[in-house]
Amino acid sequence: MTVRAEDRPTTGARRHGTALCWLAVAPGLAFAAVRLPGLERGALVQAVAFTPYVAAGALLPLVLTLALRRWGPALVAALTALALVAVVAPRALPSGQPAADGPALRVLTANLLAGAGDARRLVDLVRTGDVDVLAVQEFTPDAQAELDRLGMAGLLPYRELNPEVGTTGSGLYTRFPLTATGIRRNVGFGFSQAYGTLAVPGAPPVRIESAHPAAPHSPSVVPDWRTDLAAQPPATPDGQLSVLAGDFNATLDHALLRDLLATGYVDAADAVGAGLTGTWGPYDGDPIPPVTIDHVLVDRRIAVHAVTVRALPGSDHRTVLAELRLPRAA
Repeated sequence: MTVRAEDRPTTGARRHGTALCWLAVAPGLAFAAVRLPGLERGALVQAVAFTPYVAAGALLPLVLTLALRRWGPALVAALTALALVAVVAPRALPSGQPAADGPALRVLTANLLAGAGDARRLVDLVRTGDVDVLAVQEFTPDAQAELDRLGMAGLLPYRELNPEVGTTGSGLYTRFPLTATGIRRNVGFGFSQAYGTLAVPGAPPVRIESAHPAAPHSPSVVPDWRTDLAAQPPATPDGQLSVLAGDFNATLDHALLRDLLATGYVDAADAVGAGLTGTWGPYDGDPIPPVTIDHVLVDRRIAVHAVTVRALPGSDHRTVLAELRLPRAA
């Protein structure tokens, strides 16, 4: 069949199509150039929290470039999509667990949004989930009084609490005795972090802390966020078992949180294939898709059996319950 000259794409049209493909590929490529080496700074810190959505969206330029047969942009689009999906997809897959054969430990974390979280619902979650440790953030005097009124003391009698008006309070409630307790104050927003050492029968001592670094809600406070995250207690692989549970204001796509994990922690949700479940958002009516900033980080010697995320009415955060298995005491 003979193709008439007037039916062939003009050079100008082809150039426009190629330019369109490169424009479609460029945002994902630029995002990957920030996310993969951990170069997020300023406003990019917020952007990186949405990496799972960007990874999914990176497939669209690939489809476009293949449909238009622009092989150069298609190759770049394919490599970009592959790289982003490769860092996100493992969170949906369970990983191997250590051979821990000691007692079970169920840890629940909840950000109460300046005490507005539904106390009755939280007590119900503790009761029905057979929770052993509850870590709370944005914990207020009113929230403490309401939890006590609803019977928290009978469920988790041991405690290290620092209720404060506003968002800076912190607390730990436990079923087991707590020693070496205290309150640590973050430099950034002044969020406090309650901590202590659990005496779980049949297991080695476990240090646990209710984590709450500053939130990077604007570029001006990113230095506070970085300071607080960098100050989180590292794991001690050759020493005491450690668990950090709380609102980290960071996802697994933030380099600083990955640095903390590299000291010897495992993200419990990631370990069981639930690492893409959103725990925060939308917020204040804004159409923000959920992101995963609430975590239970556990020593790599601790096995993770399950992670459950539940809504907490009154709070913009969801609760995270991690079912763990500790090593047996020597």
